Amino acid sequence: MAIHQYPVEVQPDHLEKITRAKPIQALSELVWNGLDADATRVSVSFEENDLGALDRITVRDNGSGLSYGDAPERFRRLGGSWKRPGATTANGRFLHGQEGRGRFKAFAIGGFAEWAVTYHRDGKCWSYTITMSGGDIRHVSISDEVEAEPDTETGITLTITEPVKDFRSLDSESALTELTQIFALYLADYGDVTILVGGQRIDPTTVIASRKAFNLADIEVSGKVHPVRLEIVEWNGVLNRTLFLCNDKRFPLTQVDRRFHIGNFQFSAYLQSSYLSVAQQEGTIELAEMQQPIVIAIEEAIKSIKDYFRNRAAEEARSFVQEWKAEAIYPYQGEAVTHVEQVERQVFDIVALNVARHLPDFADSPSKNRAFQLRMLRQAIEKSPDDLQLILTEVLNLPKRKRDELSELLRDVSLSSIISAAKVVSDRLKFIAGLDAVLFDPEPKKRLKERSQLHRIIAENCWLFGEEYALSVDDQSLTEVLRSHKKLLGEDVVIDAPVKHISQTRGIVDLVLSKAIRQHRANALTHLVVELKAPKVPINTDEISQIEGYAASIMDDVRFRNVGVNWVFWVISDELGPHAKFRIAGEPTGLIHKAGNVSIFIKTWAQVLDENRSRLQFFQERLEYKADKGESLKHLQERHAQYLEGVFDDEQELTATDEEVVNEV
Repeated sequence: MAIHQYPVEVQPDHLEKITRAKPIQALSELVWNGLDADATRVSVSFEENDLGALDRITVRDNGSGLSYGDAPERFRRLGGSWKRPGATTANGRFLHGQEGRGRFKAFAIGGFAEWAVTYHRDGKCWSYTITMSGGDIRHVSISDEVEAEPDTETGITLTITEPVKDFRSLDSESALTELTQIFALYLADYGDVTILVGGQRIDPTTVIASRKAFNLADIEVSGKVHPVRLEIVEWNGVLNRTLFLCNDKRFPLTQVDRRFHIGNFQFSAYLQSSYLSVAQQEGTIELAEMQQPIVIAIEEAIKSIKDYFRNRAAEEARSFVQEWKAEAIYPYQGEAVTHVEQVERQVFDIVALNVARHLPDFADSPSKNRAFQLRMLRQAIEKSPDDLQLILTEVLNLPKRKRDELSELLRDVSLSSIISAAKVVSDRLKFIAGLDAVLFDPEPKKRLKERSQLHRIIAENCWLFGEEYALSVDDQSLTEVLRSHKKLLGEDVVIDAPVKHISQTRGIVDLVLSKAIRQHRANALTHLVVELKAPKVPINTDEISQIEGYAASIMDDVRFRNVGVNWVFWVISDELGPHAKFRIAGEPTGLIHKAGNVSIFIKTWAQVLDENRSRLQFFQERLEYKADKGESLKHLQERHAQYLEGVFDDEQELTATDEEVVNEV
């Protein structure tokens, strides 16, 4: 029989790269080749030599085979495969391969491969063989074809010999499990197809417990939109949790290296997109997790998987929860309102269910004991087990004198009040340290906006200007200042026209804070008017003129005359210009004007923050607390995240963004 040799053309893929693959991945590619040839049956068998080592692997299919005339072209050319995207087999099944390289995966398993091909042509049956060696992969040998018996079954039998390793894992339960995950959806979609591995049939109906699909955010690259879809398959008796990246036909291309903590659920998830099909065609699928669009899709898929199984676990826990509610031992009252509360309840229900199942005699314990255990479990979940352990350790390890002091204190003040008071001090110290960084670190300082960011943060923390002040007006016209003033003084002042700024028709003040001091004759009021400037804007001639204009406008309005109110005006920023320094020379408080009931001050943020630190110093020392910059920034962002957008760049992103709101279950 004549043998014809053909050089393998590389366009542009490198042969050595093509032959690399994990054993199961390589084997699955060889099975896909049979399925793409319209096979309804593909079998994989393993033979051992006399020493019990793996000797040969055979992949046999009953597909349409490969015509003799097409064989040289199919084996010579790589890339530009005949399996075009969106193409189907003769029987209408989606094609898996698109690159013409799957057959070369045989050399990831063994050093020599032979394809025995049988096909129909002109009403007759023909057969021939194709052989390749891993040592000379640039050449393929194709025999002459011969006529076969008319009733010979078409298809291809691939025999791989000279295994590169003794792949015991190929003929194992774990291999069958992995191949089941790869082919289960295909087999479920095409019920007439059978795959046998080591004599065992891959049967999706016995292992698929449920299927659920989600549409995720599209991937948009270079003006083209690529839909993204996630399908989650739950297994019966298959112990594995895997996320596969798939082409747009849902064929697994590679596996994502992630671990999932989702209770006892077993699943495979299939993330499919035409963008992954492009990566497959370009040969970059192995680098998928280094491509930002794919990484974003993977992260969204992981979140969807966690949410899905948290909901599934919550459903399973629901019957137990109803029993606990009926016994009045469930540690929550009413229904969850916000999304965060709903998630907290779900997490608690799931954990409580597992505790109830595994805690000896939980079901038989008295209701009072179970109620206590569930309350402690809620505390542990909400504050984390580490926090609960810290609380218990701190209390139990107190010296006797401190325990006695705590006991005596609790007779007069509730523990909740003690904790609240200490937290107020620690929160304020964190806020001061965090605000210090935002105001004085060069990069955040440049980005911080006056009205939409700094103003909003300060308006929610008016204690910076003194405990006695309450916020009266926030970023309003001078007329609203007057209206607020009227509410405090009574109804005898008629407001029927706007207060006019001496230099314009209207004026906007940032903050007006009021305090009332009770005296024998009447309530004496003091209004503090605060004008905030962005840190990058130093206080100089214009800023001084502005605050003096506010003061002059108030004093010039007849409705403010002859009323017993003191007016204090502040303008605050990071720095002082030459004019400001000249005006406050020799005056450490920053006073630049005092006449009658009006005082005007120039203040720096350093001055304001230092004054607050001094007020809190005693409590800080007694608490033995030191505000860490990182923790302070985290605290500031947690409380005022909506006002800090764009202030920090990616490298300065606060650590709070790296924490999950709800821990994995």
